This record gives sequence, C-alpha cells and structure tokens, in this order.
Amino acid sequence: MYEIAIIGAGASGLMLASHIKNKKVCIIEANNKIAQKIKISGGAKCNITNNLVSCDNYLANKEFVKEILKNYTNHQLLDFLNSNGVFPKVNPKLVKGTYFCKSSQDVIDMFTKLTTHVKKYLNTKVIDLFYEDDIFIIQTSNSKIKAKKVVVASGGLSYASLNASSIAYDIAKKFGHNITKLDPALVGFTVQKEQFWFKKLSGLSIMVKAKVENKSFYGSLLFAHKGCSGPVILNSSLYWKKGKIVFDFLPKQNYKNLLKSNALISSRLPLPKRFVQEFLNSINIIDKPCSSLTKQELQALSVIHNYEFSPAGNFGYTKAEVTKGGVCTDEIDVNSMESLKQKNLYFLGECLDVTGELGGYNFQFAFSSAMKCLNNL
Repeated sequence: MYEIAIIGAGASGLMLASHIKNKKVCIIEANNKIAQKIKISGGAKCNITNNLVSCDNYLANKEFVKEILKNYTNHQLLDFLNSNGVFPKVNPKLVKGTYFCKSSQDVIDMFTKLTTHVKKYLNTKVIDLFYEDDIFIIQTSNSKIKAKKVVVASGGLSYASLNASSIAYDIAKKFGHNITKLDPALVGFTVQKEQFWFKKLSGLSIMVKAKVENKSFYGSLLFAHKGCSGPVILNSSLYWKKGKIVFDFLPKQNYKNLLKSNALISSRLPLPKRFVQEFLNSINIIDKPCSSLTKQELQALSVIHNYEFSPAGNFGYTKAEVTKGGVCTDEIDVNSMESLKQKNLYFLGECLDVTGELGGYNFQFAFSSAMKCLNNL
C-alpha cells in the first residue's frame, strides 16, 4: 500500500514526487522512460518557463491560475533548477521571455536523481480507478496498485505517440467531475480554398501580427503544406473558436509609403518575393511598377495590413503541443488541487481546464500546481 500514487511521470508528477519526503510514493507511467514530453519540448531544449508569466497568458479561470502561480513563481522555479545544476537562459527568438535549457536531458537527469526514492511503474497503463473502504485501487495493465491518495498528472490527448490518453478525463468523470470541451491547442491550421496559396509557400516564414478574439500576437508565421503554423499561429490556435484571424503582413511599416516608387511592387515590399507574388495573385493584382497602380489597386493592397483568414480546422492532436479544455477548475480546491467531489483525489497540470500560451507557460503551471498540491498532501 502506498501513501501516495502519482499517475503520470511528466512535469507536474515528477515535480511533486521529487519534493515528497518520508512517505511511500509511487509513479505510474505508460512510457518505458520518465519525462518523455519534457524530452521533446522546445526542440529538445525544454522551454521551461517564461520571464513574463502572468494569469493573462492562460485560457482559464484567471483567479484560479493567479492563485497557483503566486504560490510558486517562475523565480522560485529557476532557483530550484539552478540549485540542482540546471541553468535555463532566456532566448526570445521564438517567443519573448522564454527560458530554454541547454538540453531537455538536463531536466530529465535532474528528476531522475531527485526521485530515486520513488517506486516507478514504467510501461504501465492505468486502466481504471476504484475507491473502496477509504482506499484507492488502481487497475493497471500489469497489476492492481493500492494507495491512500491518488494524484492524476497524466496530461492530455496531445502526442499519442508518447502514449497520451484520456485516462485523466475518464477518472475525473467517474468521480463526478465535469470536463470542458477538449480540443487540440498550440497547433497549426488547415486552410480553406481562399488560402490554398499558403500551401505554395510551404517552408517560408515571415514575421506578422495576428489578431484573434481579443488577443494579439507578434511572431513568426510558417507556411506549411497543410496550411500554416509557427509561433504566432500556435498561440492564435489557443484562442480561436470559429471566427476570423486577422494578419498584418507588414506590422511595422505603412504599405503606402513603400509604394511611392517606380520599382516593381515585389521589389518595394520588404517581404520574400515568393510571398509577395502569391499574395498579389490572391488579390488579383499583377506585379508591376508601383507608380502604375490605380486608386482601386492601392486600396485593394491595403489588405496586406488586415488580411482576414478563417481556418478550415487544425492539424489535430498528433501535431498539437497541448490539449485545450479539461477538468473543470470550479470543482478543484485551489488551495490543495484536491477534488471537491472525491477526497484524497488530486488533479495537476494539463488535464485541468488551464491552457497556457507558447513559451514555457504550460510547464510553469505544471510545476506550480504540483507545489500547490505538495503543500497540502
């Protein structure tokens, strides 16, 4: 019998386990190694937190997130990492304020050392969870495991190749929790017929400003063979519902000032010529000397600052970095992460209805929610 059983050896589960002392603890993990999502994150450099973390960077109940982040800040996380030989540094190349590690393996090695006291059941999938006589019985693919307390930290549906599953949501529903609508997030968009020209630019990236719902993002837009991706798109996908996204392809310049010339349009616009030519084709304007543009053509070109785009859909969970939606936070005690429906049952990290933007925000929430739970176990 374990005092605490943790389902999932990801960021939140490992953070919690590494801090629990003098208790009999186990981790149950579907993969044959711990921290497999950490391993691939940030291009294998683990974008572990952000210098600009606030509750505004999350699609969630803001007060819930604010309380958890306040309890364990990005500065406390960095102190913890530094004290264990991991020294992330800010690299704003992709997203402003993001801390990257030298290698994701450094984080994995750290957690491996810090959890030597924890029994690990690897290659073990959780099938079901029962509660009988004040004891949890965890039915796994290999055996039954008993525990007084269970912490669900198994993540969401993204990365099926890493054994992602719905088990966190299945357990939550079994014990009476509501699950808000699940969707892939931090993911690329597929396009409708009007934007098929995006596909012709596959592999090209440009800096744009994107407006979606009530949010704006500045960053790299990557054209892909399925549609579009890149940091600015991944962040937009978090907030997009069914409406339009507006791109400013020249966010730091005025197109009219650039077109006061006899040169070709493609020579005057400070964008890749491939992009300019496809963009012009999409609005039925030929590449010609700027001085020969009619008033109507100049007006048509203004769309370069507010190009409206309605995604057809997204690339799905296989390409999504996280899952949007999850266990309703109104049913979780913000002071302990304990279920308000079932005593001694806790939920951490991505399986909750809290989703952060790209740039280390989801790892920060995972670690912070673990420490909030630790304070009350």
